[in-house]
Amino acid sequence: MDRWFGKTAIVTGASLGIGEAISEALVKAGMQVVGLARRVERIQINASTLSSLNYPGKLHPFKCDIRKEEDLCNAFTWTTNNIGVVHILVNNAGVCLPTNLINGDSEMWKAILETNIFGLCVAQREACKLMTTHNISGHIVNINSIAGHGHYYFPSTSIYGATKHALTNICEMLRSELTANKSKIKVTSVSPGLVDTQLVTEEFSLPGEMELMEGVPLMECKDIADAVVYALSTSPSVMINEITLRAVGSPV
Repeated sequence: MDRWFGKTAIVTGASLGIGEAISEALVKAGMQVVGLARRVERIQINASTLSSLNYPGKLHPFKCDIRKEEDLCNAFTWTTNNIGVVHILVNNAGVCLPTNLINGDSEMWKAILETNIFGLCVAQREACKLMTTHNISGHIVNINSIAGHGHYYFPSTSIYGATKHALTNICEMLRSELTANKSKIKVTSVSPGLVDTQLVTEEFSLPGEMELMEGVPLMECKDIADAVVYALSTSPSVMINEITLRAVGSPV
């Protein structure tokens, strides 16, 4: 991680869970981390805590709705003007709302699609433009899911799984576009199984869902942050395309 010391990272969905853990890991590594989320107050609390621990990096909170293109573009502009040009983007923001395909709520469908796909694509586009303009061999990490590599049934995950399958393809297409343009920007997909986050403990709430998960071991958010740091720690000549993680003993 030495080559990233003092450089700028943007982490979406940084207020809780995996995004919070990744932000802390990058601050520990000496990076200037801009954390994006609608609930910016949570990031402000985290930033104060990390500052008190005297880590070499710093967390900078920025209020942003990942579903709004203007918010995202403003976040990248503010980061460039106030912190530095982005070297690492971690697209972590994602939602899995309690809806299905048979009689699902179309507004929930829209929220899932706009958060998990549209916002992610806007963020990586803005990062690629800046990295290319400033000749930065940066790294884009997209937090995917094992739901993007198989068909795992939970009553509320039909649309969520579809967005993650789309993300698997988006990662490959972005990598192919960058290669075709002779870019040195890396792209890594990190696909966890079940993690002990708010998404799992609160948003999987349709009848029978928690019963399906009873007794299933969960990973910790730090486990995913460690995987991200591992991918970022590789030499400039090596790219980790995909990391898939499951808790030991988990059937999912």
